[in-house]
Amino acid sequence: MQKIFIVTGGAGFIGANFLNYMVKKYPEILFINIDKLTYAGNLENLKPIENEKNYLFIKGDIANKQFIENVFKKYPPNVIINFAAESHVDKSILDPENFIMTNIYGTYSLLENARKVWKNNDGLFIHISTDEVYGSLGEEGYFYEDTPYAPNSPYSASKASADFLVRAYYKTYNLPAIITNCSNNYGPYQFPEKLIPLMIINALNSKPLPVYGDGKNVRDWLFVLDHCKAIELVIFKGKPGEKYNIGGNNEWKNIDIVKKICAILQEKKEKGELKNFKNLPEKFENLIKFVKDRPGHDRRYAICSEKIQKELGWKPETDFETGLRYTIDWYINNMDWVKNVISGDYLKYYEKWYGDRL
Repeated sequence: MQKIFIVTGGAGFIGANFLNYMVKKYPEILFINIDKLTYAGNLENLKPIENEKNYLFIKGDIANKQFIENVFKKYPPNVIINFAAESHVDKSILDPENFIMTNIYGTYSLLENARKVWKNNDGLFIHISTDEVYGSLGEEGYFYEDTPYAPNSPYSASKASADFLVRAYYKTYNLPAIITNCSNNYGPYQFPEKLIPLMIINALNSKPLPVYGDGKNVRDWLFVLDHCKAIELVIFKGKPGEKYNIGGNNEWKNIDIVKKICAILQEKKEKGELKNFKNLPEKFENLIKFVKDRPGHDRRYAICSEKIQKELGWKPETDFETGLRYTIDWYINNMDWVKNVISGDYLKYYEKWYGDRL
């Protein structure tokens, strides 16, 4: 019988990149994408595979237990990969409830239905999580798989809760499950609320580039395709009950990332590569505006990926200069996509959040 992989949140940033990569590579597997299509989920992200015979989209909410039960009955999954999540820290501060429902109750709904369909524990549940569950680091040190959890935002608290549920279902019910915790992803199809696409798009529209606090918060950056390849290895080689940290070994201060984006765009402008954009600033760096720091802003994240590298043979392939330039070019060449995914509701949220900070 054909194997079935159910991917939740596959219309979002990482999920879409994962499906675009996996569907064409594994034509013998049926990939079913369940997505609620909230503001950050968009079927345009899946244009490369929308007509593939081994891909199917089903619209729905993972927090609806009956809906998930019906899908699992019709398409009994061999593997479930749970990307579905509300994922933006700023938005979780404004509206925590959606994060609780999707990230915690939604994960519970998937686990309960997986337990029903895998009566002999013959499936595999891959839970995609974040390094933010570990809290904040000082100037030195790294997050390891056994680092104690210390979430500082409603978003990271909801993801930590989901991680604990997955762990508990493995320990209590022997449900075969693996948790991955990744660092900050970047690349094509990322919704423009996140740092890198927000700065690219604002700069191209001569809008302020808001940088929190002193801009010296540090993040470890991972190209999204490298992350997808890591998840692929976890599915086929990972051990149930294990946790794998996935990081880029690529730390940058936020302000340096923003200046790097400005420098690349300045170079492109001077080469005449931005002729389609009107009223560009004389210098992109002049758009940088330091704004009031957000509550509970973690100072530094840094992941140790030694375990997945040693045990599964994974390593990041894309150096940051190459990945960032590729990402900037993608947004420059896909401004119609940007216009389509930024809804009126999102613009209202953006103005509400940054309005008193600029």
